[in-house]
Amino acid sequence: MKITIAPDSLKESLTSSQAAQAIARGLRMADPAAQLVLIPMADGGEGTVEAVVAATSGRLCRAEVSDPLGRPVQARWGICGDKTTAVVEMAQASGLELLEPGERDPMLTSTRGTGELIREALDSAAQRIVVGIGGSATVDGGTGMAAALGVRFLDAAGREVADCRGGRLRDVQDLDMSGLDPRLANVRIAVASDVTNPLTGPDGAAHTYGPQKGATPEQVLELEQGLASLAEVIRRRLGLQVADLRGAGAAGGLGAGLVAFLGARMHSGVETVMEAVRLRERMEGSDLLFTAEGRIDGQSVFGKTIAGVAAAAAEQGIPVVALAGSVGADYESIYSCGVCAVFPIVDGPMDLQAALEGADRLLERSAASVLRLWRAAGGTGGG
Repeated sequence: MKITIAPDSLKESLTSSQAAQAIARGLRMADPAAQLVLIPMADGGEGTVEAVVAATSGRLCRAEVSDPLGRPVQARWGICGDKTTAVVEMAQASGLELLEPGERDPMLTSTRGTGELIREALDSAAQRIVVGIGGSATVDGGTGMAAALGVRFLDAAGREVADCRGGRLRDVQDLDMSGLDPRLANVRIAVASDVTNPLTGPDGAAHTYGPQKGATPEQVLELEQGLASLAEVIRRRLGLQVADLRGAGAAGGLGAGLVAFLGARMHSGVETVMEAVRLRERMEGSDLLFTAEGRIDGQSVFGKTIAGVAAAAAEQGIPVVALAGSVGADYESIYSCGVCAVFPIVDGPMDLQAALEGADRLLERSAASVLRLWRAAGGTGGG
């Protein structure tokens, strides 16, 4: 019996690689003879660098960059096995998990560290840079990232807005691209994102994601005004319409900034990772596929790892089981993507912290139980 294991990370608990190992241990308990293919996944957010570098036999690197509040932090990025493609994960530099709950304030946070990571990739002589965006602590429209790479943002008096962050967006009235790192002209930038929201409007970066990053209702309105103002500056100076661009609102508008200032192209995050790890090729002939995510709800169908993996498995007629740390409203919608069954892994009353700390064990036990059920029901490979 061949089983493919292709989970996402379980946020604040397990990386996708750790999740895959836990599921594998459970499956071996239920069927020691099963052929297991472990393919840790990601969708552009946390775990993207690790998944892509491991799948391509690449190399992990570290760099000291600025965290969302400007403090030094050690961030990982990677060089793929082809030695010409670099992978940068903005969550490593500008991610929400780098901040304590009381520090989360998108008026003060910046994507500068992400720009510094891109500069590290440029120093490696990469010809293509994949930037995974997700899990951000920021709503700065990518201004911090662009400033780190040489773009100057100016106020109405022509003075530089040196402290690029969410709370300064309304001050930006012009920009100067002359100092942009010249190496970017010869490098292709691919944005891997699971978000399709526009930059502005009721479904935009501020209204949809601002509260998740700590914004009050009043701050959401300020951020919306700032993003709209930035979009107008970009339209006027660069001739680009980013306000309604699909995916521009990803990572607090970093999607828009990467497209406008670096000439990046938007790509499905999970599709980018699936291609890099050769998921379709490696899952061929599988009798069953296990995937997992921290939470499955009605939003999981929109470009998330589980939806992408399940759709790819459906192309080959492979049944998919999804394990979840928790399930939320409308989780059943994931069945439309090819998932056959969803199982929450929590096996009894427990608080969130206990569930996070015990996720490894819970995944292992759930995987074992599901495979035993599969075999007892006469699934392919049953004894």
